[in-house]
Amino acid sequence: MSDADGFEEGASGSQGDPRVLIAMNVVLSTVFAATIVWGLSVIGAAELTAINVATGAILLFALTYAITLQ
Repeated sequence: MSDADGFEEGASGSQGDPRVLIAMNVVLSTVFAATIVWGLSVIGAAELTAINVATGAILLFALTYAITLQ
């Protein structure tokens, strides 16, 4: 058995810790929302505020969470 076979067998049998996935989703959604809101503020379509970033992060989090549950 090669190393690749052993890794594939171990990775396919592990579901991982859902708390880590949720934490990663929160962080990445927040960073992406901040980037989107910053870009919108550059073109004058939205103001860069914590409320706008939080709203975008919540929407992105909910969307990615719902998609990954399927």
